[in-house]
Amino acid sequence: MPKLTIDGQEIEVQDGITVLQACEQIGVEIPRFCYHERLSIAGNCRMCLVEMERSPKPVASCAMPVGEGMVIRTNTPEVQKMRKGVMEFLLINHPLDCPICDQGGECDLQDQAMGYGLDHSRYIENKRAVEDKEMGPLVKTIMTRCIHCTRCVRFTTEVAGVTDMGMLNRGEHAEITTYLEKALDSELSGNVIDLCPVGALTSKPYAFVARSWELKKTETVDVMDALGSNIRVDSRGSEVMRVLPRLNEDINEEWISDKTRFACDGLRRQRLDRPYIRQDGKLQPATWDEAFALIKQRLDGMSGEKIAAIAGDQADCEAMVALKALMTGLGSANIDCRQDGAKTDPSLRAGYLFNSTIAGIENAGALLIVGANPRVEAAVLNARIRKRFLMGNFPIAVIGEAPDLRYDYQHLGTGPADLQAVLDGTSPFAAVLKKAQRPMIIVGQGALARPDGAAIHAMTYEIAEAFGMVDKSSGWNGYNVLHTAAARAGGLDLGFVPGEGGLDTDGIIAAAGSGAVEAVYLLGADEIDTDALGNAFVIYQGHHGDAGAHRADVILPGAAYTEKNATWVNTEGRAQLGRLAAFPPGDAREDWTIVRALSEVLGKTLPCNDLKGVRSMLVDANPAFLGIDSVSAAPWGKFGTPGKVDTAPFASPITNFYMTDPISRASETMAKCTDTFQQAEQKKTGTDG
Repeated sequence: MPKLTIDGQEIEVQDGITVLQACEQIGVEIPRFCYHERLSIAGNCRMCLVEMERSPKPVASCAMPVGEGMVIRTNTPEVQKMRKGVMEFLLINHPLDCPICDQGGECDLQDQAMGYGLDHSRYIENKRAVEDKEMGPLVKTIMTRCIHCTRCVRFTTEVAGVTDMGMLNRGEHAEITTYLEKALDSELSGNVIDLCPVGALTSKPYAFVARSWELKKTETVDVMDALGSNIRVDSRGSEVMRVLPRLNEDINEEWISDKTRFACDGLRRQRLDRPYIRQDGKLQPATWDEAFALIKQRLDGMSGEKIAAIAGDQADCEAMVALKALMTGLGSANIDCRQDGAKTDPSLRAGYLFNSTIAGIENAGALLIVGANPRVEAAVLNARIRKRFLMGNFPIAVIGEAPDLRYDYQHLGTGPADLQAVLDGTSPFAAVLKKAQRPMIIVGQGALARPDGAAIHAMTYEIAEAFGMVDKSSGWNGYNVLHTAAARAGGLDLGFVPGEGGLDTDGIIAAAGSGAVEAVYLLGADEIDTDALGNAFVIYQGHHGDAGAHRADVILPGAAYTEKNATWVNTEGRAQLGRLAAFPPGDAREDWTIVRALSEVLGKTLPCNDLKGVRSMLVDANPAFLGIDSVSAAPWGKFGTPGKVDTAPFASPITNFYMTDPISRASETMAKCTDTFQQAEQKKTGTDG
């Protein structure tokens, strides 16, 4: 570990870090534009220049490795003069449009110009202008503001895995472009907005909407996929204006997907803001008392066997535990949180979690992906797999579809027969798994949400056992299930699955169609075939007028994820708290309070009167809810049901990344993305027209 002196202070640092990182360790601030800790070093803005003893020239601290005996000075008059000179050059062609720039108030260039720049300009020549580029419906460009830090280029190339951006020409003619003037084709493209230190790349949907200092900032979690990315929701009044990433090294680092970032405009459209009841075949506005009275009238005297409940993909844990208690009170065991019909075995927690954890991907030695397309099912997790791939010595194989995952892999086949070949050892990848240290498997819903899902589940357990994916001595568990729904792991933790003699989702829908089930409670369940529910009495509780609301006989307006204090469990089993950023519209209420009020009307009053009470019900149901923001290792054991498997190929359940839930389907921005990128995909595959 080398010792060096920074501004008269001697420190010992880890070998291999840069001078800039060493300065940060002792609290010395070094200005920078091009340097970013998650990207490769470019060293092209020169803002981080410092003096180094025995060096004839100033050094770029972001690119200079530390060395034994170095003497660094960061704040001498010469360094200050250098910084002012660099800033003067950076501002030569920068337009004076801060008053109308969306970056105003949170702009690195503004901040550093104030802190390190000159108070006057000597430049009198004509400024150059650069034509704006077309980067699709999400990223707005004002390229005259660009200072050529190349953060965006390095992000898209290194993290997102696309080569759509680069710098053309040299000197005064240099400019960042997408080469062919095409849209940025990445599910992570919005992150370049956060990375841009000036106003060259800004959010197109957010353009001229609000200023940063007008907004209330709320730290919460995302529910657009099962990853549980940490986000910050910025709201003004009752309206969510934008969603930004929040740093969490264990989950999303500092990235979020485009759907997480831009689908928030769907929170303003097609909202349910009052109860409705169906009269003469049409839904009519009603009061809460009228809606509850109709439910009581229809359920009175009905046997519990004829009542069922299905929880949707974004349902929070508080609502599910309350609804489960209500169903138990009504004598019904017909409940399920797996609205896609997944045959996940709920009896063993390790059988339905991402056991290696998301951060643990970086420690894996080999990867087998079964029936999943992580690029569209969990885009940020896919970036973590790419990060491990770029470290080297990480063989990856896929069984199922063969999409562009942004990294190289071996395609072993499409169906269960190819999975069986791995288990039998006849697949070429079997030897790779056998030899690898800490091998892992990712099982997607494309493999489990099939009639033979239980048998596939059992087969993947046998593979984990056969190839040493679970090592109790080191604590490594490489068996991972990748969910597509934010509510799924939490629902399984709470036991929101059929009780003894109860029906699962497929059984509930079939029984409702035949008349054996007469009442169905849909807790935000919009992804099922609502037309197959026959003449059943349907209660829909949710926040958007989506498929479930169209079929409902009674609509109870609930709160979206930004409008309630609630708990979600991500795919790795991490319980996280979402916080209220804006109040629900109209008469809509938090979901667990609706179930609690209904239980009283039905004479099955739940034992909770406040949020603390309902959260104690969560802990009673599963002690895992005691450890908020932490992951506890799940005991390993046998799961799944061995049996005959179908020959049909595995297929990812997500065909359109931009529209997977009621919020994103109501989003105008996501509709534009669908038009732009789905058409491009069709042209690429030759399936258009």
